[in-house]
Amino acid sequence: MLRSELVDNIHKDNPYLTREESERVVAVILESVIQTMEKGARVELRGFGAFSTRHRAARKGRNPRTGDTVMVPEKHVPFFRAGKELKARVDNSSK
Repeated sequence: MLRSELVDNIHKDNPYLTREESERVVAVILESVIQTMEKGARVELRGFGAFSTRHRAARKGRNPRTGDTVMVPEKHVPFFRAGKELKARVDNSSK
């Protein structure tokens, strides 16, 4: 699903909201999740899942083109863990 499709679904399910208001709702939710993760905190949406960050230590990597060793700096990467209800619904829909 694309962001625009999500906006369309919100607009369709809530006819009292204009399309612009639906876009703002999506933007505010996503921005809130991003800002919280930037602070290193966890975002949990019950029944859906949890967003968090994981630390990756600095390491030696290899340039695949030249074979040279390069240092890859440490970083924090986003991580999503699906909730129990989401897993169950996805599993049941595939049968």
